[in-house]
Parts: sequence; C-alpha cells; structure tokens
Amino acid sequence: MTYPAEAEVFRTEVRQILAEELPASWRGIGAIAAEAETEDFVARWREVLHRRALLGVTWPVEYGGRGLSQLHQVVLVEELTRAGLPFGRQPLEATGLKMLGNTLLRWGTADQKARYLPGLLSGEIRFCQGFSEPSAGSDLASVRTRAIRRGGEWVINGQKIWTSAAMHSTHIFTLVRTDPDAPKHRGLTFLLVPLAQPAVEVRPIRHMAGGREFCEVFFTDARTGADEVVGQVNGGWAVSKTLLTLERGEEAATNPILFRAEFERLAELARRTGAIKDPVIRQRLGQAFARVEVMRYIGYRILTDVLDGSEMSSAASVSKLYWSEYHRQVTQLALDIEGLAGLIPVGKGPSRASRADDPGSDPASSNAWWQVSLNARAGTIYAGTSEVQRNIIAEQVLGLPR
Repeated sequence: MTYPAEAEVFRTEVRQILAEELPASWRGIGAIAAEAETEDFVARWREVLHRRALLGVTWPVEYGGRGLSQLHQVVLVEELTRAGLPFGRQPLEATGLKMLGNTLLRWGTADQKARYLPGLLSGEIRFCQGFSEPSAGSDLASVRTRAIRRGGEWVINGQKIWTSAAMHSTHIFTLVRTDPDAPKHRGLTFLLVPLAQPAVEVRPIRHMAGGREFCEVFFTDARTGADEVVGQVNGGWAVSKTLLTLERGEEAATNPILFRAEFERLAELARRTGAIKDPVIRQRLGQAFARVEVMRYIGYRILTDVLDGSEMSSAASVSKLYWSEYHRQVTQLALDIEGLAGLIPVGKGPSRASRADDPGSDPASSNAWWQVSLNARAGTIYAGTSEVQRNIIAEQVLGLPR
C-alpha cells in the first residue's frame, strides 16, 4: 500500500521520537527479563506516548488530540510494532481510548468531552466496560442492572461480569435498564459511573490462564450524577451499538500488523524446532500467512471506508469474526509445533494475553504461547461471539431471514 506524503511525514516524526526516547541497546519489550519490570516499562512508556502527543492522534486538538486521520494511527502502530513497543496499557487503552473516547466524540455533551477526554489521554481517568451480566452476555439487550433517577442522581443496583481491568480503573461505563416496561432495547441508558464509592464492589476473577484481569462488579445503591448519561435517557442502545462497532472494527487496519509480527515469531519457532521440515506444518504456516494477508486487505478496505466518512457497520463483524477464528487456529498451531515440550510452561509470559511472544523475547517460550492460546478461545466470545457475528453478516450483508 502506498501512503500519502503527510502520512510519511508523520512516520518520520514517530521514528525520530522513538530514537530520542529509547536506549541504543533496545531490542523490544520481550527482551526485558522480568515480568514486573515489563509492567513498569509499559506504565512509563505510556507516559512517554502522552508527553510526545502520540495518544489520541485522531482526536480534536481541543481535547488533547492532533486532529489527524485514521491512516496516521495505522502508521503509528506500524512503527511501534517495528520497534517492539506496546501501545499503552491494555486493556485499559482499548476500553478507554478506543471505545469510550471515540464514543464520547460522537455522543457526548460538550461538558462530558471536556471533563473526560483529556483525562483519558493522560491516564488520570481510566474506564472499564460494564456491559455483560451473568444472564446477559451476547444478548446484551437483556441486561437487568437497574438505574432509578432520584433528584440530581441516578441510583444503580445490579451486577456486571467479565469486566476487564476493573481493579485498575477509576470509572466504568455501563448499560443499565431505566424503563423496565419498555421493550428491552428501548429501556436502556448508557451511564458513566465512578468506581471509588462504597456502593461499588469489584471482585477479580481468576481465569484458566492464571490471570485476574476479569472482574465482577456489584452495584448496591451506587450513585452517579444526572449529567452522566451519554446520549438520551432510554436511548442507550444506539450509543452501545456505536461503541460495539468500535470495539469490533476500529483496529481492523492495525490488528493485522500485530498478527503479522506474531506470525513471524511463529515461523521462527518452526525453524528452531525443525517442525518447518514437516510438510503439513509448512502447509498450515502457509495458510496462516495467507489469512494474515487477507486480514490486512480487509483492514485496508474498512480503513478506506472510514477515511471516506462511511460507517464500519457490518464490516466490523466481518473483521472481528475473521481475526478471532484465525487466532484460535494459529495459536493451536504453535502448540502443535512445540509438541510435548510445550506442555511444560517455561520462559517469560506475554506482556498482554491477547498476543504471543513480545518482540525481542524467545520465540520458543512455551509459557507465552500457552497463555495466549487459552486467551484466543475467549477472543471468539468477547466483543460478540462468532455466532452473533455470523448472524449479523447473514442478516445485514447477505439479506438472509432472521
């Protein structure tokens, strides 16, 4: 793909910043020996990104952004990936910057934008996502958490689950039922709620990979201001659809960059173990490479639509379905390549569970591939299950009956 001149000027700027901020011996985040040191570096590096104006580059200048295009965001991710660097703290950046920040730019009031967007960029304000409930996962319109208006506040009661990074967050954006008598999509409201109050309890959940990034969140007469409604009261479903589209598709052009880097490390693993000599393994590697390339062109198509001012709509479901199913298969391939040796977790784990082997780390780290392979199963569930995505594609793209 050929980039316009202004994007290449930005690329030069990013490379200059990286040269100034990184030591000459830098080999990638995976080369940091201890996981605790990796976490410290990620936190410091996020401060660098903010100080050098590389967070929220597509946001308006008045809220701390730079008013650039999505193509500039792609260039930024390309250069960070090339240098073996993370894009801030995950999943907080995904929920705060990617999802809520961009949703507020479309639906938020002037006051909400001024109060939250600069804090999201600085990291002073950290949002988690409160959508799923024990009885409302993919069927999001079935949420039961209630909010009742009392004077100048909303009073909230209920429970959310699978709330990533809630223990590290200052706020939660949540979908609540404000009109129990309305049809289920029409009685929902999108609220912004502070977590630092006695009426909110956060309980981490230990998952099968050993981590605790998921949480349960309990509201018992929790409060938030009447002005914390995003969009209209009982109009939260429209706001949520915008946010879910961002969750499923905003990274369509940048995800393939990261998947390609991961694939290169997988290919190196196959070479080191000698599995590359197996014709079946070579065929599966070839299929994986082809799918990464297809993913890249899907991303370019979505990016083109966004640059032209079009909505991602159902294209976001195509992208999400494609990458999540791919990642489950390619991480299984990694385990097959490692064979019996992969049954013993050794080496450094990944800096984030959604991608295997950070740049600079040992591609043969069974601990990394094992953890990411487990998380890849979750990738076909969160942000809308594969079945839900297929239904969206069938109904909205192919015109099939419900």
